[in-house]
Amino acid sequence: MATKKRYVQVGVGGRARFFYNAVGGTYHETSEIVAFCDINRTRLLYAQKVMMEEHGYPALPLYGADEFEKMIEEQKPDVVIVTSIDRTHHKYIVKALEMGCDVLSEKPMTTTAEKCQEILDAVKRTGKHLRVSFNYRYAPHNTKVRELIRDGVIGDVKQVHFEWLLSTSHGADYFRRWHRDKRNSGGLLVHKSTHHFDLVNFWLDTKPKQVFAYGDLAFYGRENAENRGITKFYYRAHGSENAKDDPFALHMEGKKGMEALYLNAEGDDGYLRDQSVFGDGISIEDTMNVLVKYANGAQMSYSLNAYSPREGFRVTFTGTKGRMEVDVSETIYVNAGGDAAKEGAAKEKSITVFPQFAVPYQVEIPEAEGGHGGGDPILLNDLFGVPEYDEFHRAASHVDGAMSILTGIAANKSIATGLPVNIKDLVEF
Repeated sequence: MATKKRYVQVGVGGRARFFYNAVGGTYHETSEIVAFCDINRTRLLYAQKVMMEEHGYPALPLYGADEFEKMIEEQKPDVVIVTSIDRTHHKYIVKALEMGCDVLSEKPMTTTAEKCQEILDAVKRTGKHLRVSFNYRYAPHNTKVRELIRDGVIGDVKQVHFEWLLSTSHGADYFRRWHRDKRNSGGLLVHKSTHHFDLVNFWLDTKPKQVFAYGDLAFYGRENAENRGITKFYYRAHGSENAKDDPFALHMEGKKGMEALYLNAEGDDGYLRDQSVFGDGISIEDTMNVLVKYANGAQMSYSLNAYSPREGFRVTFTGTKGRMEVDVSETIYVNAGGDAAKEGAAKEKSITVFPQFAVPYQVEIPEAEGGHGGGDPILLNDLFGVPEYDEFHRAASHVDGAMSILTGIAANKSIATGLPVNIKDLVEF
């Protein structure tokens, strides 16, 4: 049997388990986790416990955030998995590359143009590989869209309208946790929209050229709540009488994963997972509209709303030979609050093609189980198993990671300045 590829993982919060469970479970014959690193000791012990009790691992070495280099020196991993808080991705990516490791990073690759430049320079300098885990590419309905556009079913795509809806459950969750501080996440146009901007780059096989955007905090936050007549407020849900009947409150008590990862871990670093979405100190937007011009001449209008009654997306493509409409309803999921296989799962989905001068028709979409519309299992095999030939080249490189976040970074800059932003002015490749 071939030698297993050795992985270490830095950042063991809610999203981390997606990766280490896959390595410890389905892909244990080809891959192995050899150590964990995090700022929070309680979360480290939880990850270690999961690997021991669920996957039969011995007690894994645990390293503090200040021992990242020591971990690499002692464990000699082939690949470093980066699932830490977004604003720290770049420092772990760059250091891992410099120490001779390949890297697998959770999206977004990073949060600012300056940090993106550091990563691009490190990849060039070291010759090592960096992959970004864009699971939406692998969802069968999204792959089918790429196939139809590639095959010219609606001709050359000239215009895209893309509407993404985050429900008052899923969308609100970004305003309870560390993402609410734009310094941590880059805002939803970076943290969340990186998926969506990457899909457009993937679908059209092009890159963004110029971006203009509007954005505002129009629903969440204390002032907005006060303006709607709300008078009962709280800082966090745990222990609050005012939070008991608030449909926007997150109650962690009795939820095994939530208690282990967050409630019981608060004493280590003071992080509160259940902050009020109607509190002060929120610096990200919940209502966003973006215009993008692409290198191939296509244009996109994009909107993201984080307080919708439904969860999912609608995207339309108009080309020189027709139009295509995609409509997907997704299951509602709160990170670390339930079955990860349901995250982004497509409940209902349709692709309709409207040819010029012909009868519209529905496109058959292959079915697949798993999170992110069935994309997660395919992505995980591509990462940790034995990859199959992929005619769509869905594996995302550091360039793909950069091009997705640069659309959001440019949008943030446009919101701040009121001016259009050229991608070429942000970083050098």
